[in-house]
Amino acid sequence: MTDNNITNEIKSESLRARAILAAADLGEYDAEASMKELEELAKTAGAEVVAQIVQKLPAPNPATLLGEGKIQELKETAAQLNADLVIFDCELTASRIRNIEDILNVRVIDRTMLILDIFAGRAVTNEGKLQVELAQLKYRLPRLAGIGASMSRLGGGIGTRGPGETRLETDRRHIRSRIDKLEENLKELEKRREFSRSRRKKDNVLTAAIVGYTNAGKSTLLNNLAGADVLAENKLFATLDLTSRGIELPDGRTVIVTDTVGLIRRLPHNLVEAFKSTLEEAASADIILHVIDISDSEAAEKTDTTRQLLAELGCGDIPVINVLNKCDLLQNDIPESKDTVKICAKTREGFDRLLKAISENLRETSKRIRLLLPYERAGLASKIREQGKIFSEEYAENGIKIDALADNAILKELSEFEVN
Repeated sequence: MTDNNITNEIKSESLRARAILAAADLGEYDAEASMKELEELAKTAGAEVVAQIVQKLPAPNPATLLGEGKIQELKETAAQLNADLVIFDCELTASRIRNIEDILNVRVIDRTMLILDIFAGRAVTNEGKLQVELAQLKYRLPRLAGIGASMSRLGGGIGTRGPGETRLETDRRHIRSRIDKLEENLKELEKRREFSRSRRKKDNVLTAAIVGYTNAGKSTLLNNLAGADVLAENKLFATLDLTSRGIELPDGRTVIVTDTVGLIRRLPHNLVEAFKSTLEEAASADIILHVIDISDSEAAEKTDTTRQLLAELGCGDIPVINVLNKCDLLQNDIPESKDTVKICAKTREGFDRLLKAISENLRETSKRIRLLLPYERAGLASKIREQGKIFSEEYAENGIKIDALADNAILKELSEFEVN
C-alpha cells in the first residue's frame, strides 16, 4: 500500500468516527469552556461529535472517573447514537481507559491522545515528526499494558496516528531506546538552530516571533504580511512547523518573522517539552507579535494563557505588540497605542500601523541618514551596503550623495559626512 493510500484510509477512518465527549467537572477549571475547545479539537481530528456528557463530582471515581450511573448513561447513549469513540476531557490512566472500555465496548481516548493525534497528522518537517513521535512515546510508555491491548482489540482511527503507532506493543526497553535516539536527534537539530540564532544576533539580524492562541490567525498574518505559504485553516493547530520570512519595515530595516505553534488551555506537559524548541524562537526574538482573535468571547482568558507561557519561557524583557486580529468583527471600539494595533489579517487592514509599531518597538540597530561622501572616501559606500542598505546614490561635483540605512557599528565613522 502506498503512503497516499494509507493517508486516505486514515482520513476516511477519521471521517467515520462518531464521537461522544465526556468530562468530570471537579471545579478545577471552566468545564464548559474546556468542553467547547475539546469539541473543536475533535472536529479538527475529523470526528463527528454526536453528544456531550458532563458530570459534576466532588472527587473522581478511582476506577472509571465518572460515577457508575453516569457511565451506564454513557453506555446507553453510545449504543443509541451508534458512537464508536468516546473522548474524555482530561488525561486518563491506562487502567481507567481499560475499565471504561470494558463497560462501554467503545474505544476510549483522552484529551492528550486526541491532541497528539492532531499533531501527528499536521507535522510536516523532519523535526516536527521527531517531536511528535517523542511526545507520543513519552505519553504511551507508562500506559503500554492498557492502551496497547485496547488498540489491538478495537483497531485504528483517531488517537492512533503518527510515527509512534507501530511501536505501541513493543517492549519498554525498545521504546526507551527509541526515546533516547529521538532526544539525541532533536538535540543536534537544536544545536543547529542555536547556531543560526547566534549568527543572526552577531550579524544584527532582527527577529520577530508570532505567538498566540491556536486559530487566532497567526499563519494568515504571516502569509499576508510576508507572502509566505503557510497552511492557514479555520482549525486548531493548522500550523506546527516553524516558518520564517523576511519583511521590510517603513524605516528600511528588515526583520525575520517566525510563526510558532498555537497554544491551548492545559497543553499536555509532554507537548510543551517536545515543542519547546519552536516556542524558544519567541524567547530569543527581538520582538513578539501576540496575535489575539478580538472577536472571540474568550479572548481575555486566552490572552492570559499565552502571557503565562511567555513568562515561563523567560520573555519578560522582550517588547510585545498586542495584535488584535479580526477587527472587522469588533463591536466596540478599542483604542490603539504603541503596543496595541488592530488589524484584519485576511484583508491586510491595519498592516501599515502594525509595521510602524514594529519599527517603533524594535531596538535601534541602525539609523537612516543622508550623506555627502567625498570621492576619496567612496569605499565607505561598500561598507554601508555590507551592513545596511542604500536607497539612492547621486554623483555630484563635490561627492556622492547617499540616502542610506546605516548600521550602528559604522555611524560614528559616517557622522562627519552626514547632511540634513
